[in-house]
Amino acid sequence: MTGFVNIDKREGISSTYAVNRLKRLTGTPCGHMGTLDPLASGVLPIGVGNATRLFAYFLQKEKTYLARFRFGVTSKSFDRESELVFGGRVPSEGEIGEILPRFLGEIDQVPPAFSAISVGGKRSYEYARQGREVHLNAKRVRISAFRLLERTGADEFLFEIVCGSGTYIRSLARDVAEALGTKGLMASLRRTKSGVFTEETAADLDALTPKNLKNYLIPTEEVLPFPVLGCDDERLYHGLSVPCEREDGLYKLYRGGAFYGLAKVEQGLVRTEKKLC
Repeated sequence: MTGFVNIDKREGISSTYAVNRLKRLTGTPCGHMGTLDPLASGVLPIGVGNATRLFAYFLQKEKTYLARFRFGVTSKSFDRESELVFGGRVPSEGEIGEILPRFLGEIDQVPPAFSAISVGGKRSYEYARQGREVHLNAKRVRISAFRLLERTGADEFLFEIVCGSGTYIRSLARDVAEALGTKGLMASLRRTKSGVFTEETAADLDALTPKNLKNYLIPTEEVLPFPVLGCDDERLYHGLSVPCEREDGLYKLYRGGAFYGLAKVEQGLVRTEKKLC
């Protein structure tokens, strides 16, 4: 069994729990593409079988989130999972709208200490939970869209964020609040899109069974964002490069009309990049 299952992860469970649940259902190795914290819900694409070998080819995909930020309150984890500390003012919708353009494009962002980034052989959150200070370097992330949708409470606002991989929405809540001269945290988070995977086609994990699972399995070739290349030259499938007139780049490779894997064309030659069947 090979392909992807688009899970709608509910709040309160970890991404690892969802993956392990699918492993038991399929009896096949599985892995997720981009973790969601237990606090978050929404789209969690899980690769089944050989599809897990493709994650590197989805690194540039954009993700869309609906996030609620609270102002005038913060916490060590920049969400509601740790002790709340109140202080600072609540900005107006107009003030928030004025500063959001500062966060568009390529920006440098310091990840939260409560993150899974490796520090000295341990996860950063392990140190943070012990009360130890953690220094993380800023990393470059991309924000394509950042919109204030509505005010949802006395100190809470709903945002839609479109961003590249590696972006921490909790850090964004912290940084937006700092730009407004106050404190802030992420109150809730839902991922509505991850690359080609959307919430409209996401499945409830609890509804999956060994009998209906195939109904939710998305064939690998349907989600790969590459053009099709067919080749019947058997030398290609024995590790050799063969002449090809297509433009340089990655292709979905078909052998005898059946999906085989990925191929890469460079300077008039094509070679197999990744075998998936």
